[in-house]
Amino acid sequence: MERLNVTINGKAMSVEVDPSLRLVDFLRDNLFLTGTKVGCGKGECGACTVIMNGKAVTSCIIPVMRAQGAVIETIEGLAKGAQLHPIQEEFIEKGAIQCGFCTPGMIMSSKALLDENPDPTSLEVQEALGGNICRCTGYVKIEEAVMAAAERMRKGEEAR
Repeated sequence: MERLNVTINGKAMSVEVDPSLRLVDFLRDNLFLTGTKVGCGKGECGACTVIMNGKAVTSCIIPVMRAQGAVIETIEGLAKGAQLHPIQEEFIEKGAIQCGFCTPGMIMSSKALLDENPDPTSLEVQEALGGNICRCTGYVKIEEAVMAAAERMRKGEEAR
């Protein structure tokens, strides 16, 4: 066991972890943050995407100890109580959700983009979501949701 010091969804913690764990397993099995999904397990589908130190990363290929000192955001950290984040609201409003399995990863990739670039072009949205696979929705509704959320966030509209 090794000591991991990390901040997750705004909460600093120091915990003993098995260093052979992947970040996704630590989040799901140790912290019970099960919104982060395990899809391919190879970093190719994006279902396990979280934001680490401001960047979207696939947590299934990151050894847990690589998160030492990191600031991590998961899907569970976006809503403020019952108040959804504008990206979450727009995914619902625009019909960008079908089975929902890819949704947390899509939303986290979208948030990482909008945190860095609050006024993206359609091409920039497509590039930011290039590592996230959706088998149900297609990508048009997802792109529409991200663009609508970006506009709301630029106007300072947090929630509806």
